[in-house]
Amino acid sequence: MPLTGPLDGEPAPGLFPAPQLDPPATRSRATRSHADRAARPGAAIARAARPGVAAARVDPADRRQRGHDAGRQLALFGAEATEPAVTDLAGLLAGPAEGSVMGGTARLAVVVDDAWRVHVLVAELAARHLPTSWAAAGGGRHSVRTAYTTVLKPLVAAWLCGSVKHPPDAFHLDGRGLRLWFVAAGSMADSEVLLRLGLAAHQRVGAALAAVGLPAVPESGPDGLAYRITGRRLLNRFAELVGDPPPAVPPVAWPYRG
Repeated sequence: MPLTGPLDGEPAPGLFPAPQLDPPATRSRATRSHADRAARPGAAIARAARPGVAAARVDPADRRQRGHDAGRQLALFGAEATEPAVTDLAGLLAGPAEGSVMGGTARLAVVVDDAWRVHVLVAELAARHLPTSWAAAGGGRHSVRTAYTTVLKPLVAAWLCGSVKHPPDAFHLDGRGLRLWFVAAGSMADSEVLLRLGLAAHQRVGAALAAVGLPAVPESGPDGLAYRITGRRLLNRFAELVGDPPPAVPPVAWPYRG
């Protein structure tokens, strides 16, 4: 689906146009064939390198980059176990994304702090056939938001109590939702994963993390409240759930199985 593009003539951050969302290497041959048949004409988008910056090479000797065995069994609830769906966007709402409703339509918006996050979010939203735009948000950050669409109305309405965001009783996380949350507001710090929350923490979000094997409690940090995932076992579980990194992500910014 064509993107709405930058707002008000805002130049795209480095690395644009956004890369195609590659199918995970661990999918079965039948799944890959189905994905190939479903691909829209012209969906393959070449990734443009930032002027003056060399593209990162994949080093096959790098343990982090070769640590994923293509023949491994798909993780239960993992990002590679299901196809992209609009319901995955609940992962964005678990983080700092905000939803708004207009009549029978709704949209999502989230502010991110790295160009690669814009790339990946645009590709992820396009994979769900949602027109997306971006704009500068000051301080080197960018706002990524969808167009108003009826497709998002059930999800966003379920998360709003009046004008306040609040997870519904049925909220749960799986690999794709967790992946989107990490792309929008996750970071690696001292071999730990930090998942930034929005303006308020919710017990249901912590319970959803625990349900997929990632028990954590929110803590205060320089960027507000965040869940901290630490320890080899939990980090491996997190990496297993979110799957392999998209092409635009710097290797040091993505969790890998140890």
